[in-house]
Amino acid sequence: VMECYRAGIQVTMLTGDHPQTAAAIARQVGILQEENDEKSGEHQALSLGPLVMTAREFDRLTDDEIDALPELPHVIARCSPDTKVKMIEAMHRRSGIVAMTGDGVNDSPSLKFADVGIAMGQTGSDVAKQASEIILTDDNFATIVRAIREGRRVFSNIQRFCCVLVSGNVAELVCLVIGLAFRDGLGETVFPLSPVAILVNNLLTGTPPAMALGVEKAWPTIMDEPPRSPSSGLFTWEVQGDIVFYGFGIGLLSIANFWLVMNGFGDGHMGEECNKAYSESCDLVFRARGTVFATLTLAILLHAYNCRRLRGPMWNWHMIRRVHENRFLFSGVVCGTILCILCIYVPGLNTSVLKLKGISWEWGIVLVTLLIFLILSELYKFAKRKLYKPLS
Repeated sequence: VMECYRAGIQVTMLTGDHPQTAAAIARQVGILQEENDEKSGEHQALSLGPLVMTAREFDRLTDDEIDALPELPHVIARCSPDTKVKMIEAMHRRSGIVAMTGDGVNDSPSLKFADVGIAMGQTGSDVAKQASEIILTDDNFATIVRAIREGRRVFSNIQRFCCVLVSGNVAELVCLVIGLAFRDGLGETVFPLSPVAILVNNLLTGTPPAMALGVEKAWPTIMDEPPRSPSSGLFTWEVQGDIVFYGFGIGLLSIANFWLVMNGFGDGHMGEECNKAYSESCDLVFRARGTVFATLTLAILLHAYNCRRLRGPMWNWHMIRRVHENRFLFSGVVCGTILCILCIYVPGLNTSVLKLKGISWEWGIVLVTLLIFLILSELYKFAKRKLYKPLS
């Protein structure tokens, strides 16, 4: 129950028990907080304050009077089926998402009316089970809490999955579109990456890291976050901002390396017909493509680690020591890095198929670029932690 409160979930007891019995049980399980004990002695009256009511007291209130309450009752004793439905209606008017548990025939109307009806599998009646969306096989409230935690983990992992995939595609798009500005002496566009190299980059950076993020374990603070808005969906404003920032960041850094190799350290000669085949005049272009391929591939692979924590720091010493925690992600990044190097240096595959060439001193540019990307990522997350409302 306390874990539910930390997660922003209100737990309410609607029972047919005597008010004194209901209030005592509610205190034991944490539905009523301890501060209410001081207000109520051993010989309490039936009305135990605004958080504990009988069904007669609650039913006597009009909808306007219920809506005017600063807080809905946490315990309602001597409940009838109509009282339970009335409470669910009151929660709906406060824009609440209501999950109702029950086991008896008299619970079936409220189980049907709630957003999520949960029937007890062991002690529940057949009518209650038929009226519910979920059947709790072990009749344990803690199982519901674990299911909420698992649901949050799955939703967060889908967001991470989408963020790394879409931002990687945006990075490729930015790099290729800006690359249309590079032209050779014949006036033809010189692609910063060949079509086959783009497909290989997608293969290395898309599926393995994204699928590994899909099995990411829940972070310890996941139940300290408030419930998300039902209308927010997967692509919240924050996730959209992440996609734009990381996508444009990786894409601009990659195409900047192409320019740097061609014009910063080279003579700027674009060769002739370098999109078709390798020649001596295209040597610099092919080396620049190798630099872009290494930068784009490795940056997106490292970005998968960024997506493990969309706000929290990822590249401090504490988190670097946990880099192998998700063994699927670690294996995907290591294998992707090895295959990237093979693509750059295997003879024939590099120049004939991928239209790039092995690099040497250009690795210095790649490593500096990756360091810049990691620093920018941490600064961006730091700014998010300062500007956005805390999750917990």
